[in-house]
Amino acid sequence: MRTSKSFGLLAAMFILLAAFPSGPLQAADTHRLLNLRGNWKFNIGDNTKWADPKFDDGEWSTIYVPAQWEDEGYPGYDGYAWYRKHFKSSDSWRTRDLLLELGLIDDVDEVYLNGQFIGGTGSFPPDFETAYNAGRHYSIPSALLNPDEDNVIAVRVYDDHGVGGIVDGRVGVYERRYFVDPDIPLPMTWKFRTGDDMEWKEAGFNDGDWKEVRVPALWETQGFKGYDGYAWYRVTFNVPQEYKEDNLIMLVGKIDDFDEVYLNGTRIGRTGSMPKYKMTYNNSDEYAQMRAYMVPDGLMRFDGKNVLAVRVYDCWQGGGIYEGPVGIVTRQHYRTRNYRHTYRNVESWFENLYDMRVVHRGNNSCRGECRDRRGRLGLVIIRPALSSPENRFSLPITTRTPLSEQASIQRPVDHAVPSGTKSLASLFQKM
Repeated sequence: MRTSKSFGLLAAMFILLAAFPSGPLQAADTHRLLNLRGNWKFNIGDNTKWADPKFDDGEWSTIYVPAQWEDEGYPGYDGYAWYRKHFKSSDSWRTRDLLLELGLIDDVDEVYLNGQFIGGTGSFPPDFETAYNAGRHYSIPSALLNPDEDNVIAVRVYDDHGVGGIVDGRVGVYERRYFVDPDIPLPMTWKFRTGDDMEWKEAGFNDGDWKEVRVPALWETQGFKGYDGYAWYRVTFNVPQEYKEDNLIMLVGKIDDFDEVYLNGTRIGRTGSMPKYKMTYNNSDEYAQMRAYMVPDGLMRFDGKNVLAVRVYDCWQGGGIYEGPVGIVTRQHYRTRNYRHTYRNVESWFENLYDMRVVHRGNNSCRGECRDRRGRLGLVIIRPALSSPENRFSLPITTRTPLSEQASIQRPVDHAVPSGTKSLASLFQKM
């Protein structure tokens, strides 16, 4: 049952405080490039050869995805089964940050693209661990794709009991679009080593015998399946002289679970606390936070090479730098690009709080209809604006006849600072 909602600003502010928790902003939005809902090839049983893109699956059954396989002609079946899907990719995908979405899978899965393992969730027997309620989101290395030719996704699934299969959710190939695009993207190939040695943070350390891995991507997908514990990443890069006078922010994406980041041997930030003893479980949310660390003045080299070293500890399941953006951005660009996400949060809050019905949504504004406590219809306009004298962004929420109140959200320049980030709760004011 709906209840009437007051437009009193004081009450609204208390609700806003709950609606906008402090902490890093969401890193990316997604845009669908290919819808994979529909018929897939399907076969019960288990054979690793079925991951091979050259395998002939012409004799396999057809099954609809997403759906419980019990509803698709396999009632009561528990155990192993494989799905396969053929598709064409575009040459333009090579320059995009791609994501394979497979919705919810009951219980455990491994996913292969053109024969190469790209991700998995849960644990197969004998150490069975279900992941029936976890969304599947796997990075697609663009180098694995065959543009304008046949590509094959193979999904190995194990169901312990009850319903099984790729059961629900969105299924397709998506492009990640970041709210904060780096001005200077870092290389996608990094040096990587398991273990822990603080000497590995030094710029002059020789990492020539380390393994090369892709960033961002879980390390389980790159030859370190099942590994939990300490590991280090290192990458060498240059920064053009034109950025010498800018305040710079290092973006290190999302990391599972904890991290310490060193630039040319000096720590510039960390998220979480490195454990003194082995951890096998972590119920905190560090893994979901976007890492953005300010670069101290004088630390970045503009006349030579820089070395970024990232110390990571993973408690369990997936580990490593698994999602971008990864690169360097100026503080000014970080601010201007991040306001877009704050604006969307305001729109969502107003829609939920006041039962607002969106009647128009543009790139930088939104108009909606909602009613006050007396049931009178009013128009709400949400439009971001730059307040130059204060060097801040404001997001006015303007209500028109018969509604007459306004509120704004202002975000200081230093909102990007990860340690001691100011809560949005302190930034609300009446206009």
